[in-house]
Amino acid sequence: MLLIHSGRVESRDYKTGAHSSSECVFVVCVSSKKVNVRPGMEDDTGERSSFVIGLIENRAKEVGVAAFDLRSASLHLSEYIETSSSYQNTKTLLHFYDPIVIIVPPNKLAPDGMVGVSELVDKFYSSIRKVTMVRGCFDDTRGAVLVKGLAAKEPSALGLDTYYKQYYLCLAAAAATIKWIEAEKGIIIMNHSLLVTFNGSFDHMNIDATSVHNLEIIEPLHSTLLGTSNKKKSLFQTLKSTRTAGGTRLLRANLLQPLKDTETIKARLDCLDELMTNEQLFFGLSQALRKFPKETDRVLCHFCFKPKKVANEVVGIHNARKSQVLISSIIILKTALDALPLLSKVLKDANSFLLGNIYKSVCENDKYASIRKRIGDVIDEDVLHARVPFVARTQQCFAVKAGIDGFLDIARRSFCDTSEAIHNLANKYREDFKLPNLKIPFNNRHGFYFSIPQKDIQGKLPGKFIQVIKHGNSIHCSTLDLASLNARNKSAAKECYLHTELCLEALMDAIREDVSVLTLLAEILCLLDMIVNSFAHMISTKPVDRYTRPHFTENGPLAIDAGRHPILESVHNDFVPNNIFLSEASNMVIVRGPNMSGKSTYLQQICLIVILAQIGCYIPARFATLRVVDRVFTRMGTVDNLESNSSTFMTEMKETAFILQNISERSLVVMDELGRATSSSDGLAIAWSCCEKLLALKAYTISATHMENLTALATMYPNVKILHFDVEVRNNRLDFKFELKDGSRHVPHYGLLLAGVAGLPSSVIETARKITSRITEKEVKRKELNNEQYEGIQMTYRVAQRLICLKYSSQDEDSIRQALQHLKVCYANALPAHGKRLQC
Repeated sequence: MLLIHSGRVESRDYKTGAHSSSECVFVVCVSSKKVNVRPGMEDDTGERSSFVIGLIENRAKEVGVAAFDLRSASLHLSEYIETSSSYQNTKTLLHFYDPIVIIVPPNKLAPDGMVGVSELVDKFYSSIRKVTMVRGCFDDTRGAVLVKGLAAKEPSALGLDTYYKQYYLCLAAAAATIKWIEAEKGIIIMNHSLLVTFNGSFDHMNIDATSVHNLEIIEPLHSTLLGTSNKKKSLFQTLKSTRTAGGTRLLRANLLQPLKDTETIKARLDCLDELMTNEQLFFGLSQALRKFPKETDRVLCHFCFKPKKVANEVVGIHNARKSQVLISSIIILKTALDALPLLSKVLKDANSFLLGNIYKSVCENDKYASIRKRIGDVIDEDVLHARVPFVARTQQCFAVKAGIDGFLDIARRSFCDTSEAIHNLANKYREDFKLPNLKIPFNNRHGFYFSIPQKDIQGKLPGKFIQVIKHGNSIHCSTLDLASLNARNKSAAKECYLHTELCLEALMDAIREDVSVLTLLAEILCLLDMIVNSFAHMISTKPVDRYTRPHFTENGPLAIDAGRHPILESVHNDFVPNNIFLSEASNMVIVRGPNMSGKSTYLQQICLIVILAQIGCYIPARFATLRVVDRVFTRMGTVDNLESNSSTFMTEMKETAFILQNISERSLVVMDELGRATSSSDGLAIAWSCCEKLLALKAYTISATHMENLTALATMYPNVKILHFDVEVRNNRLDFKFELKDGSRHVPHYGLLLAGVAGLPSSVIETARKITSRITEKEVKRKELNNEQYEGIQMTYRVAQRLICLKYSSQDEDSIRQALQHLKVCYANALPAHGKRLQC
């Protein structure tokens, strides 16, 4: 069956199990913070998190996480070894999910030197509700039974027989999380209704919370851009043109955890290729998606969660609001199913694998037509989803066909009578008080009220009007008669909701039997919203060929030709593009240049382009080929961390230690000014040592620095490449070109020139100039000797580097032969100038 979760599209088998009805006695100790945990549409914030997370650990530094999304009815299970004593991996996951509740066991089972997950929550997440459950609730055996029973037949594919021992901690966390949700909300989670994923975090690129902040993925570091009136955006805000809350959440999830599966990435890119070359398909899909209500994905919770009737009987209260939400869910589902034929028509001739798979799995599935027929037997055909408050209330009251319930028909008549009486009252006031422009708006909170333009009021408003509020150029008010009619109208609407819910009980049970196909539909709509309304829309608004498709290789280079910053290029029309090339033979680039020459922007640009490529989107470059990156690490910025009593240097060292402890051969590391927050000698020693460590790990590393001595690494390690940002000095002023060039260029005294621009006294600058000239004279001579000594070795290594690139090339044999011949000619001509002989 087709599985689409966070954008993944796969074909899998599935296994299911029975839902265990056994109870687990537990004690809940909660903090004083009160948080409303409402599944489904009762939370109208849309993009706000709705995750409840269970955390548990053992003494072997293993942590199990169960993240339950109340809005989309999905369960994400992760289990990993915590490599950092500060729980950086766990912090990254918590930052990604942004939970409203965290469930932990009471006792501390943390390894020596580690604080434990319970204390971690107390220290860093004090604003989030913490729930402590007895350890008996964290039962991995019961968790496995629950997960097998609740997992959807479609599209889940669990294989618990294989994963049981590997994921026992996260299954234990799942048992506690599910039990708490059912007890807290007084609901039963329906069998085969949850979308379950294993190892959901580490099947994706991992970006720690510090890097998310440094790269401005979700929020910008600064709200405004210096020298412009434009507000600076983050990458998320740049791409955020999705129409639905579900599509927006999926976009955020993909940016925080980009894909690592090249097949899924290529499926998305193939889909974008077709959308960009087939305008009819692109605009057809855009129109079809507009027909679906924005809340479609949030409707699912009302079919996945069944209220416990005994809970209502004990409380003695039947909430009319819950009935209203249930009716609205049915109406939204009906509207969504009515829009499916148009989507089918548009997708019928699609050629890409992703769109073709969606057509086969949804548009050719007879279960949707069956659900629509069941709804049509009960719900009036003229009822549609509406966003205008009173229209929506009227649609909900008249959702069920007439004649099914006599009490419902009586309540409807009362609702119509009071609504008509309210409008008659408004007409009476228009005549009596000479207010021809008096209007009678409606909102869900206050009901009906009067709105009178201020220009129509001569003198004081008549004393009959109460609750007078000035609102812009209008006066909002009410009367005792209107308040009485409002109360009667609201009461009649409540009666309609309660009787309508009784009429819909059998329909709800029938729909819950096929809830898995509704889960699949919501996932698909979110994915299409992200690809069509975000990715394709952004690309279509740019000039032709400004965004291109990235190519992926297994172990090839990271090569970007004429890359641009995806955020800043939309602000600066004259943004200067730059290149990057990293490979096995040249896995470290050291970038030099004066302050404000563009080094930090360049580092951020490379990371954002890689992230865009791995979410399956086109990138701002002329050409790019990449290998899949498993983690992105950044060491940028210099700010004291007062909360943890850390200086700038201590913060820098903690971030660097985290990088060195967690890096792998397929990681991408960017470091900006490593070691500048301490003494010059110690800073250089630390930067040099860290670079050597990174070179040995074969990770791709880009480091920006002002330390000229650090460029000597290139004379000792042939896989280090030195680049610089071009700057011209004119009349003691720096002319920034923002263009990256090979080699290391010495710009004399650029710090002094910038200090002069800042207004430092000329006498101070002149003295500093004399001092720095003496210091740098000997260093320049030493570097020239080193460059001459190692020039031959460097040239030999460059040939090897080109040969490795040709090894991974996908070109035909003739093209490779031509490239080899060209390489031979180039280096044969270059050698005599250096007095050396090189065999090509």
